Amino acid sequence: MNNQEPIRDARTLGTPKMLILGLQHMFAMFGATVLVPILVQSYGLPLSIQTTLLFAGIGTLFFHVCTKMKVPAFLGSSFAFLGGFEAVANLDQGIYAGMAAQDKLAYALGGVVIAGLLYVVLAAIIKAVGVHKVMRFLPPVVTGPIIILIGLNLAPSAVNNAQTCWWLALVAIAIIVVANIWGKGMVKIIPILLGVVGSYIVALAANAMGATNAAGAPLIDFSTVAQSRIVGIQPFMIAKFDLTSILVMAPIAIAAMMEHIGDMSAISATVGENFIDDPGLHRTLIGDGIATSLSGLFGGPANTTYGENTGVLVLSRVYDPKVIRLAAVYAIVLSFSPAFAAIVNSIPTAIIGGVSFILYGMISAIGVRNVVENQVDFTNSRNLIIAAIIMVCGLGFTGGITFTIGGASITLTALAIAAIAGIALNAILPGKDYTFGEPAASDGRPSGDLGRY
Repeated sequence: MNNQEPIRDARTLGTPKMLILGLQHMFAMFGATVLVPILVQSYGLPLSIQTTLLFAGIGTLFFHVCTKMKVPAFLGSSFAFLGGFEAVANLDQGIYAGMAAQDKLAYALGGVVIAGLLYVVLAAIIKAVGVHKVMRFLPPVVTGPIIILIGLNLAPSAVNNAQTCWWLALVAIAIIVVANIWGKGMVKIIPILLGVVGSYIVALAANAMGATNAAGAPLIDFSTVAQSRIVGIQPFMIAKFDLTSILVMAPIAIAAMMEHIGDMSAISATVGENFIDDPGLHRTLIGDGIATSLSGLFGGPANTTYGENTGVLVLSRVYDPKVIRLAAVYAIVLSFSPAFAAIVNSIPTAIIGGVSFILYGMISAIGVRNVVENQVDFTNSRNLIIAAIIMVCGLGFTGGITFTIGGASITLTALAIAAIAGIALNAILPGKDYTFGEPAASDGRPSGDLGRY
């Protein structure tokens, strides 16, 4: 299969094969994309699966328009912003004291809108002064520890969810590990989807035999499925804006933009075309950023380019972006089914906990990989100080810092404090030893290839 010549125009395969290839891309993105709203719901915020799927599809199509229909990338839900959603859910000061979950979500989405607009700002700066001058302010010694913190701050929620039924959580973990380590072809590319579906089937069987969770309740509750319509409009929500929630979400855009640049490098290497030059990194950032802002404005999570779909490109060797656009259309169609969303929502909390065990750990591990592959020199006192202060700020300020300006109460979360401290120290301290784009890893990848999560 991998010895065949790459196919750049999928129409040569015929319509039936094109439709199937689009379906394959939809399966690749599906598990991770719907997992984000499920996880956000576990924090107590009612993020909609239907709305998430709709804006994954719309965002992908918009991204393709922005990039002149050249880049075969799918935009699914970003895991980077999960820590922000959890932080907003836990806010209980100022206007957030006693606030309903629906309103907290609206303010969190306002932060997502602003985070997306930061992509556009970075794109404009890159277009004006060049990518190398911009990236010297965001080296791996800053972005790596920030990514590590995103995963570590989420770790307690994975344990809390898993302990509702440990054996079921372990089943989900086992399936993901087996699929990812020993799986072949498509199985290796969709371990999260297989982990969720496989453990859900086990839960269905156990539920039928009377198994219960730690609280003594049935493993699966189908009550909302029975009440849901097969076809229905997505539950839209208009974002609200407050400086506290913006300061929670906006710093996460730093890590997410690094992920975007890494993904563009990976897709370029896979397809054999330099998308960072043509259509240009500024165009891909604008497409990703505006798609994220549009999603947040009407009730969806932040978007990001998906490495899972890059894996499908490697597997199929069909590099035509039209196939990705088919997957986007499928996502939009599925978003019009409340019954489908209700079935997804019936997934037991323990399964989400098991998947989160690996997922949140992988986020932190990607941060470590970012540092290692870019050969950050921790014998250099400058780098050691920057990383040390970022980590202590991110883990030490558990309640954040709250202060009042003009009668308005503003809270900086631990991640926001860590990001501000890291960027400031990197700008101030002398002795920078990082240049974006120069080979740093032993395998010769450019230092902008930061992986994904």
